[in-house]
Amino acid sequence: MELLPRSPAAFGSARYWDRFFRQRGQRAFEWYGAFPELCPVLHKYVRPRDKVLVVGCGNSELSEQMYDVGMCEDIVNIDISDSVIHQMQERSGSRRPKMSYLLMDMLQMDFPDAHFQVVLDKGTLDALLTDEEEATLAKVDQMFAEISRVLQVGGRYLCVSLAQAHVLKKAVEYFSQEGWVVRVHQVASSGDSQQFVLPVFVYVMTKFRKIPGSAPQILEICPEEQDKPMRVESVDRLVAAVKDRQHYALLCSQLSKTPCREQVSLDLCDKESGKPRYTLHVVDSPSVKPLRENCFAIFIIPQGRETEWLFGTEEGRRQLATSAGFGRLVTVALHREQHYEGMAGIQAELSGKVMELAPPGLPVRQQVPFLSVGGDIGVRAVRHCDTSPLSGEYVVEDVKGDGTCYFRRLIFLRNRNVVQSEARLLAPTPLPGQKKRKKDKKKSSPAEPPSAIDKSYLCCEHHKAMVAGLCLLGGPDPLPASLAVLVVGLGGGSLPLFIHDYFSQAHVAVVEIDPSMLEVATRWFGFSQGDRMQVHISDGLDYVAKLAAEAPAQYDAIMFDVDSKDLTVGMSCPPPAFVEKPFLQKVKTILKPEGIFVLNLVCRDAQLKESVLATLRDVFPLLYTRHIEGEVNEILFCQPSPEGRRDPAELGARARALEGALREPGRPWDSSYVLADMLQAVKIL
Repeated sequence: MELLPRSPAAFGSARYWDRFFRQRGQRAFEWYGAFPELCPVLHKYVRPRDKVLVVGCGNSELSEQMYDVGMCEDIVNIDISDSVIHQMQERSGSRRPKMSYLLMDMLQMDFPDAHFQVVLDKGTLDALLTDEEEATLAKVDQMFAEISRVLQVGGRYLCVSLAQAHVLKKAVEYFSQEGWVVRVHQVASSGDSQQFVLPVFVYVMTKFRKIPGSAPQILEICPEEQDKPMRVESVDRLVAAVKDRQHYALLCSQLSKTPCREQVSLDLCDKESGKPRYTLHVVDSPSVKPLRENCFAIFIIPQGRETEWLFGTEEGRRQLATSAGFGRLVTVALHREQHYEGMAGIQAELSGKVMELAPPGLPVRQQVPFLSVGGDIGVRAVRHCDTSPLSGEYVVEDVKGDGTCYFRRLIFLRNRNVVQSEARLLAPTPLPGQKKRKKDKKKSSPAEPPSAIDKSYLCCEHHKAMVAGLCLLGGPDPLPASLAVLVVGLGGGSLPLFIHDYFSQAHVAVVEIDPSMLEVATRWFGFSQGDRMQVHISDGLDYVAKLAAEAPAQYDAIMFDVDSKDLTVGMSCPPPAFVEKPFLQKVKTILKPEGIFVLNLVCRDAQLKESVLATLRDVFPLLYTRHIEGEVNEILFCQPSPEGRRDPAELGARARALEGALREPGRPWDSSYVLADMLQAVKIL
């Protein structure tokens, strides 16, 4: 039996609806939104003594159910279909004497002005507003005008809808411009299989007298999981918020039916501020055969560790899911702007929401484990945040790593998943005669991180490789009597500071375009200038060009560790202009014949990367590369003469000799940092 019309316009035809209800018979037809789901919202806005008008009632059981549970009895139902009105009068006439059914067109109602406290519409607006043709919009305006006329001031128009963007926008714009308060509720799902995957919404438009002039619009949204409405500043933002919830419902529906081939990510936002509170990644492991006990798990990433390879990359998360042994793993990253009440608090907050992401076949009432590293949520303490005209918003924070180590990090918020600079913090040492403070067992908050910088420790693997590259310098002595080094890109200052402290004969010049970074490095990362360390606030391109014209061949080593501010390019380090041939020739000009140029390359675009390597080979006859495992970084060691080529055995010997010279008695040295190991994976291109 075909009940759908041949054209959307037929939804406004009495003839179509007469045929529809005659063919359907006595069976109630509910477009969407069962009464148990709608009841919590209706209870907020329908009072027992209210006079209620239901427009386009059809043979829905909604009015009958409202009457039977005592929500309201004075209900008038209207419809343009004579067939359905007769059907409903026969069904309810004797059983519900205070409720009536009338044949009437909602576009031309016979009721007096201000006759009702509530107008209820379940799917009628959606059926009428099938397109945005001029004739359709005129009918909708007529419908809204009639609803406004028959409602009292303070009355509510409740519209149950699937909230297609054009329907929602039309309703909200019309009534908000009339000075009404507009609130959109998302209806909580019952969890049963539904006719519609999309969630159901109720628009609540409350009538106020229109104030002359430009009164502010009051627009609010109430997500299904909370009662407190959230204010939004514009119609477009309200429509976008509803669209986000629709996309989420579609995503949950998809994930509940089939495994996901690609990782899915989404943000869960704070109810008060609307800012992201959790970032979730859904990872399915085809290699894991899911049993009852290993179908599904949630993994809470400790604060501050979301940038690590295992948690911050697709490959790492895939490995984490496989090693954890679950068919579907949802990783949860915590945001620095938010406060969390420990693992138990997070579990209570997320339990209901993450179950919406459960895999197909998860047994009912299956207990889903929450996992983490060490069983806690980690420690993150924001030390400083500011905005730089060049680098944008940035933050300095202390985080707890594995074990008892703490680290200080500089992060640019335009690329919040990348650590710009990092330094290990030293544990505070008690003064002579001073006792260590005992931990207060009553306090559940984590201990205060230490604040002194461990300058002997290079946190970044690419910095370790860049320093190890100094073994490639020409000359018989691996530790030359004098060493002139130019570093472009300061960041937190760890790289130039390590060279300055461990190469006592080195004179280091640092070029940094952003003066804010010099302040950050000095205040938060233990950086300082002196006779052998000078910072020049300048564009690296201009500085190198000026040196090439005035003082060629003066540096033993030149190091580029400079990020790109343009995130649209597939290369985040360095900016493209730093690897153009004319500029690289200037770099070669200021480098001594036996010197070395070290470049930190971070490039995800394979074609662009090949182009950069080809340009480097054109300028520098000898080119080595060292890929940093688990990262995109690749360190390139470039030398101006092919005669400086060294075989692996010679390179290993020089590395061991240099490390021996740097490890002076009484000077701290990171035992895990072995120069020879850093150079083992070096390849000649």
